[in-house]
Formats: sequence, C-alpha cells, structure tokens
Amino acid sequence: MAVLALRPGAAGSRKPGPGPGWQSLMTIQRRWVALAFVACALFAGGVALFTTNDLHRLWGTAAAAGYLVAAVVTLAWPSRGLDLALVSGLCGALLVPLGWLAAQGRQQPEVSVIIKSAQLLVHRGDPYQSTAALAAAHHPYAYDPYLPVMTLFGLPRALIGSHILTDPRIWFGVVFVLAFGLALAAAGSQDWIRWTAFVTASPVIAFELAVGGTDIPVLALMCLGLALLWGRAGHRSRPVLAGLVLGVDAAMKATAWPALFIAIVLLAVRDGRRPTAQFTVTAAAACAVLVGPVAAIWPGSLLVNTISFPLGLTSSTSPAASPLPGHLLAQTGHTGHLIAVGLLVLAGVGILVWLVVAPPKDVPAATWRLIVGLTLMFTLAPATRFGYYIYPGGLLAWLLVAGAGRARASPEPVLPSARVGSS
Repeated sequence: MAVLALRPGAAGSRKPGPGPGWQSLMTIQRRWVALAFVACALFAGGVALFTTNDLHRLWGTAAAAGYLVAAVVTLAWPSRGLDLALVSGLCGALLVPLGWLAAQGRQQPEVSVIIKSAQLLVHRGDPYQSTAALAAAHHPYAYDPYLPVMTLFGLPRALIGSHILTDPRIWFGVVFVLAFGLALAAAGSQDWIRWTAFVTASPVIAFELAVGGTDIPVLALMCLGLALLWGRAGHRSRPVLAGLVLGVDAAMKATAWPALFIAIVLLAVRDGRRPTAQFTVTAAAACAVLVGPVAAIWPGSLLVNTISFPLGLTSSTSPAASPLPGHLLAQTGHTGHLIAVGLLVLAGVGILVWLVVAPPKDVPAATWRLIVGLTLMFTLAPATRFGYYIYPGGLLAWLLVAGAGRARASPEPVLPSARVGSS
C-alpha cells in the first residue's frame, strides 16, 4: 500500500505569498535586508532633495544617514549586524528627527489641532470649537476632524505643559509599537519584535510619525483588531476583544470604520450569528461610551467638525490636497467635484458588491478587501493626501509578515492516505 500526502514544501502545496525565509529577519539573506535599507535611504534622500517642507527635509537628511549606516552594518557584521542595523534605522529615521522636532515644538498643523482640542477639553469640557467660533475663524485648522479618542493624545501637553515627552507624536509612537507588535504576535508571526522594529523604522511609519503621525495609532489598532479575529493552532478567534479594539479605533478616526464593517462581514460568513453579535455589540458599545457624551451634549460642534468639514460643506475646506485623481477632478470646478464624489461612491458600491458576491472567509481575504477599498477611497477622495496610503501600506506589511510566520506555525494538514494498490 502506498500513501499520497501533501506536506509543507511538497509540490503543489505551497500557497502564494512570502515563503519560509520570511518567518524571521534572521532567516532572510543579509544582502536583501541591506538592499531594503538602501531603498529606504534613496527614498529619504529624495525627500530631502526635493521637498519644500523644512520638517520633511530634516527627516529625509537624518533618515538617509541612518538607513545607509544600517545597510553597511548589515553586511559588515554577520553576527550582530542585523540588530545594530535596526537600531541605526530607528535612530536615524525616527528617534533623532522626532526628538529634535519635539524639543523645538515643531510639527505639522494636525498635531497642533489635537493639542488645542485637549486644551479645550481640560479648560472647557468640550474638545471642539463651537459652531459660532468656527463661523468666525475662517481657517481650516480651527476645525478638529478627529473623533474624541484622538484628543487623549494631547492631554499630556494640556495638563503638564510643553516638554518632549508630552508631545502627542511620542504617544502615537508608543501606541503603534505596542499595538502593532501585539498584532504580529497575536497573528502568529515569528520574530515579531525585530519585525516591529523594522516596520517602525521604515519610511512607511517613521516619516509620518516624525512630522505628524495622527494616522499611526489608527493603523496599529486596525491590525490588532484583525489579528484577534485570526484564529490559529491552540488559539481561537476573540471577537469580544477584537470588537473592543476596533470600537476604540472607530472612536478615534473615521478611517477605521471600513475595517469595522469588513470585520462584521467576515464574522457573519465564517463564524455565525453569536460571534458576530458579540463583536458588533462590543464595538458599538465601546464607540458609544467614548463618543456618546460629546454627541449628546455638543451635537452641533461634533457634526460640523467631524462630518461637515471633511466633506467640504463648511466655509473653510480641508487642506488635504495631494495631486491625486479625486483632488485633481475636484479642482476643475463644481462639475469635477461632483464627478469625483460620484466615482468615490461607485468605488464604495463596487466594494460592497465584492463583499456580497465573494465575502471574505478568513482574515487575509478580509484584509485584502480593506486594502483595496482604502486605496480606492484615498485615490478618489476630493480632499486627500499621499500620507493616507500609510493605511494600505501598513496593512499589507502586517499581512505579509504575519502570514509568513503562520506558514510554519500552522502547516497544511496531511491528506488522508489513498490506496494505490492491494496489500
């Protein structure tokens, strides 16, 4: 009797995606790691050379030096070079520029918006300017388009004063490192500490975190919420905890809402009514507890700041204006703006049809739908920034690293024996 079995590594059994060599940074050939640092250095050098923004130029200069040192150390010191390279990348791309800018009190305007909202919360109890104050302001940074949880990052500065450690970007970074690391670990990633350091040092995260960073914690909690729904050997999906994480995320910024919706679809298809209800109720309760008091007491200011302003329905419009298709169409006039909005709506309908016709049955499929949806949304939105692509980029990095780690932690099952001849 002969036995036919498919085992990891057997012909035809390998799934698409990163292979076993991706399970740890230590198992990747050093020349590829060095090449990745060189690519990061080229990006940072390009930012330093071509930007007109002083904050971006400072980041690009410091980051390019850190990445180049990391590339050299990776190749020159085989035994401990990788860890030293990660330290060099983190220092050059994040710690040095962020510390320098925080010490000088220099940041992108959205960080100042969060600090101002925290000051209003401490001194007046309401994190948003009133509708009357906004009508008289006539400038976009009087508005706060973020939801109440984002204001918490400005509380250290509002309560203690201006110090390096009270800069909101420091706490954005702390939340990202903790949440993203837990997201990798919960999803079964191998060597998740080094991977977290590598992703944090990459331009995808370090650039935005050093100069602004408001999207960084939102992205990390997205990854963590999805990771908690990704059951693996010996660990079940945790819908209640995932609902809590994504509910808090949804109370921070509206960009987290698509992840919440896609997670509900995933649970409904894969796990049934009870886990779906547990997740949905927990997420809704967490969001309601955090946003509800502000919505109940100051509904007008919440509506104008977080809905009317982002949609361009106020006298001052959003300063987000990267030359992407949606914004370029909107700049042509009223008709172009309507076309851009129409295309955005069509893209949303297309994603909904995709979810109905081919609903996701596992976390990777759900994450891919989220990546595509967010990419279309940021590309077609009338008010948009290149920086928003941190969401699909960060989700893709998390998915690839976590998937590679699970390739070893959860091997494909051996198929039952097949009888080829009589015994």
